[in-house]
Amino acid sequence: MPTYILLSSLTDEGAQAVKKRPGRIKEVNREIERMGCTILSQYAVLGPYDFVTVVEAPDNKTVLRVSLELGARGSVKIQTLAAIPIDEFIKGLK
Repeated sequence: MPTYILLSSLTDEGAQAVKKRPGRIKEVNREIERMGCTILSQYAVLGPYDFVTVVEAPDNKTVLRVSLELGARGSVKIQTLAAIPIDEFIKGLK
């Protein structure tokens, strides 16, 4: 299954929600999985993004839906990247 990296930045509203209810992060993860993705790993990070989430999804359409559904709530902005395993990348160049 294709792998995607979600780079998430909380809005002010999202930061307040997480501060009040940190467990909300896990609730959102369950929603992501119900939308058809599998979360492989997730990190809180320092810098321009607040979270890095690595997911598998059956296709671009599925991960696009996740990104739009969550972004439409106004609590997070997500940049979605398709990830290519390095061996596949090298093979594609030969």
